[in-house]
Amino acid sequence: MYEAELAQKEPKTDWLMLASIMGLMLIGIAFIFSASTASDPNSNFWLKQGIAYGLGLALAAGLCCIPYETLSRFAVLGYWFSILLLLCVMAFGTSRLGAKRWIDLGFFQFQPSEFAKLAFIFMQASFLSRPKEELRNGKVFLKALAMTALPFALILKEPDLGSALVLFPIGLAMMFVAGVPMKFILRFGGGIAAFVALILVDILFAPPNWQIKLEEYQRQRLLVYFGQDFAARNATEAERQQARRLQKAKSYNVEQALISVGSGGLTGKGWRQGTQNSLGYLPRAVAHNDFIFSVIAEEKGFLGSVMVIALYSVLIFSGIKIAYQARDRLGKLLAVGVVTMLFSHIFINIGMNIRLMPVTGIPLPLLSYGGTSVLCSLIAIGVLQNVYIYRRSY
Repeated sequence: MYEAELAQKEPKTDWLMLASIMGLMLIGIAFIFSASTASDPNSNFWLKQGIAYGLGLALAAGLCCIPYETLSRFAVLGYWFSILLLLCVMAFGTSRLGAKRWIDLGFFQFQPSEFAKLAFIFMQASFLSRPKEELRNGKVFLKALAMTALPFALILKEPDLGSALVLFPIGLAMMFVAGVPMKFILRFGGGIAAFVALILVDILFAPPNWQIKLEEYQRQRLLVYFGQDFAARNATEAERQQARRLQKAKSYNVEQALISVGSGGLTGKGWRQGTQNSLGYLPRAVAHNDFIFSVIAEEKGFLGSVMVIALYSVLIFSGIKIAYQARDRLGKLLAVGVVTMLFSHIFINIGMNIRLMPVTGIPLPLLSYGGTSVLCSLIAIGVLQNVYIYRRSY
């Protein structure tokens, strides 16, 4: 009886998490407006972002009306539908800058890889919600890895290395929480670390003819990140000069982002007063999406950056609390998968803005411009709220 009375007094909505996402959305509209209208006063990117926010909130609210246990029954269907969408991208997707990642519906372009992450979380959570004795079986671990590897390979083929790599932290975090033996996870993690080290050594030090085949833009981003010369060791002077020009061009976005962050000082230059942004030094094609954090840092300084990180911290720690409070393993695993996905996006995007991470196409959740990213982020947060609402039901 006491537990029933306690459950009635507990709020059915995590208002602190809701307040954090509302704050992030307000910041998103304000600084997308600042970044996009600097070059085009008639730009409506901020309005499109606002529409995406409204639609995403509606979808998240609708999702909360259906218990997550019921939603998980469609996990297999959703997973294979996302695989079908990824195959459709390969067949007739829209290309931009050499990457084929979007499906054009005329009125809207969406990126199936974002939805694939959500479908993967539901599939993995449903699969791992089994007796712990079964999780000690190596075949179960290999099946869980295969579920991760299939969307990873298809997203990598687009190519979208950043989005593909996010799948493995999600999968491994969910396996760890589910109770998969640590020896399996450590062996796989060690193998991945050795493979990544081999690729880096190969790219940075091996002769061109011996290098592992990567997309040229991926190799160049790694060379920029590690500060390596683009020119081969036996290059002629003319080839070295050409390589330096190419390296300068490929380093430009990162260098300007760093200048933007550093020039903001403590309190920033003021909203819409950032010179890096308004004068176009921070490239206008990426200022409102991949490098939106640099715009915020320049215009609102260190204090504005800390505010953004604080709002994200509230979101992440609220998700961790929801995972801890979940009464069943399915809810716990769904919450862990969503939190890991959001944290990976936040860490990678902010890291590439301050050169802690190589440049990738990973958006900053709720702040970067992009309808698909916004919808998937809000649906993912809706999953967290769903687990919170029904945490006493199982």
